[in-house]
Amino acid sequence: MTGFLSDLVQYQGLFQMIAVLGIGGTFQNGFQVSTITYMSQHVKAFINETWLERYGYPIHQDNLLFLWSITVSIFGIGGLVGSSGSRYLTVKYGKKKCLLCNNLLMITAASVMGCSKMARSFEMILIGRFLCGVSAGLCVPLHHQYVGEVSPKKLRGFANSTASFFWSLGKAAGQIAGQRELLGSQSLWPVLMASCGIPALVQLLTLPFFPESPPYLLIHKGDQEGCKKAIRQLWGEGHHQAEIDDIMKEKATMKNIKILSVLELMKEPAFRWQLYMIIILSATVQLSGISAIYFYTFEVLQAAGFDDRMISYMTLSVGLSELLAAVVCSSIIERLGRKTLIRGGYCIMGSLLAAITVTLSLQDWYFWMPYCSLCLIILFVVVFGIGPAGATISIRAEIFQMSCRPPAFVISAVLNWLGIFVIGTTFPFIVERLKQFCFLIFMGVLFTSGTIVHLFLPETKGKSIVEITEEFNKLNFKKKCVPTTPNHVMEDYTFCTRL
Repeated sequence: MTGFLSDLVQYQGLFQMIAVLGIGGTFQNGFQVSTITYMSQHVKAFINETWLERYGYPIHQDNLLFLWSITVSIFGIGGLVGSSGSRYLTVKYGKKKCLLCNNLLMITAASVMGCSKMARSFEMILIGRFLCGVSAGLCVPLHHQYVGEVSPKKLRGFANSTASFFWSLGKAAGQIAGQRELLGSQSLWPVLMASCGIPALVQLLTLPFFPESPPYLLIHKGDQEGCKKAIRQLWGEGHHQAEIDDIMKEKATMKNIKILSVLELMKEPAFRWQLYMIIILSATVQLSGISAIYFYTFEVLQAAGFDDRMISYMTLSVGLSELLAAVVCSSIIERLGRKTLIRGGYCIMGSLLAAITVTLSLQDWYFWMPYCSLCLIILFVVVFGIGPAGATISIRAEIFQMSCRPPAFVISAVLNWLGIFVIGTTFPFIVERLKQFCFLIFMGVLFTSGTIVHLFLPETKGKSIVEITEEFNKLNFKKKCVPTTPNHVMEDYTFCTRL
């Protein structure tokens, strides 16, 4: 405890920047995901009213459902667009400038959606949701990269795991704000829709007071004095020479090396297993069943006999459980390590899904079985938050060098947004065919991924990027001689902005 308090004092600049990055980063994503559920009935009614005013007859039910599904899914399409362009923008303009401009985009989107009811235009909701998706798709990979690069080695795991905490905090904030007593009412839903502009405004006003990341200043800009100044502002006064030496070593390994494009990273044998790991981890998050669990929470509580008003509060308890789990993850990740949390989390989650399948199958036999299902669902969410949620983000930020981090995050983000879109469109049909047995698919994915992680993913806790790369080189080259310079070496230190 004493060590934590001393770190809190010494690294107060870092903790402040983590909060600023989180509020305008993954918090936005979680907030958008949760609030749309509470606006569904109001937005559908608004579309129907607007249609009736324009054409003199109510909209057909199939068309209404189609417009609503587009309203929900267009956020994912925007996210895919935003994440695809994040690498180019990051390399060209830097993370800080990109985030500041991105906040202006989110504020614009919030204004458009907030004025939709006044303008009697449901098309403005579609435009606003798409812009929100573009903004979220851009800010999430930037947040993950930025927060990892501004952190010292001993706090790197903690800092990276805060992205998961702010995601959970955004979901919990959205669930609270979406209650009928607050902004989830018939008259205030446009305010709820526009409230995503508040976190963007907070980051827009506060981020200019913080520096670019020290590795970016030293490696990309060659500004050694600026790097030292940024370190002093974020990490306080003290002996940080070892951290600076690590950055210098990374710079030495990158000498005359360009920033890779996405295609070049996929072809580069020196980063093959890093790419395999990031693909497996990103896909497993989407196929872990966490989205299915949130879908089934409402059904299980209905089966338990709770009324709809009580269910909204009990669903909030699931979101708060995930938030608490994210806090625990941030506090233990440096003790247990990333690999342990991911591997153990996958195995426990897979076992819980098997138990949930059993309880859902038996819930009509025993009156107390739905309560068991609810307890297992909450436990599943807690295990996800403590283990894979935060540790996966940390691994993604730690296993790639500066030269390939932007394209690696593009690949990861595209997989995530693609997974959100695919799961969102196909999951209802899977549930309709397989019912509760759909969880067995997710269970198989979790056990398979857990085995792969155990066999091939090296532990990154307390290691520099050079040491982590050496671990992966044993997989990438096996008995071959490790090349002193990869194929992408150039005669001059230039930046490639091609996708």
